[in-house]
Amino acid sequence: MSRLISALILLLAVASCGGGYNTPPRNLDNACSIIQQRPEYLKAFRKTQKRWGVPVHVQMATIYHESRFRGDARTPHQYVLGVIPVGRQSSAYGYSQALDGTWDDYRRETGNRRAKRDRISDATDFMGWYMRKSYERNGIALYDARNQYLAYHEGHSGFARGSYHAKPWLMRVAAQAEARAQMYQAQLATCRKFR
Repeated sequence: MSRLISALILLLAVASCGGGYNTPPRNLDNACSIIQQRPEYLKAFRKTQKRWGVPVHVQMATIYHESRFRGDARTPHQYVLGVIPVGRQSSAYGYSQALDGTWDDYRRETGNRRAKRDRISDATDFMGWYMRKSYERNGIALYDARNQYLAYHEGHSGFARGSYHAKPWLMRVAAQAEARAQMYQAQLATCRKFR
């Protein structure tokens, strides 16, 4: 019996070490560190850039601000009376924080029916698809991290209406996304793995 208990304790200890595929990389302020730790991210970013034209640094900054590179990211729960959970703020999920309906549109239009929001290659492809639509519908340059982020957050129609002007907090986050994209772009220019 003690061997069984010892084996279970060992199994629990190993399982608690974490490091699963949804765990974000360390040092999210360093693009070179991110792609060194997760080479599959760079492969996904490059594939999306080639297919949709969205630069790697814009993708990285958007993912940072949407999910902090957590593949299983979700919006917080809402509570009634501060204690009774009544569901999440939205259906946003995964690296890209894609909503259920928009994700379904993406899968239908691209034919990528097996796409998963917690798989980096699918999440970046979704972002590329969405940002390409932002370019086509609203004329937002693919390298314009600030306005791409605003359209990503507000939707194409919301961006066209300028709904973000009534949200100072969102304007601040969009400016931060732009600054982060510029930082990542400068860092990537120095990465050996990126060349």
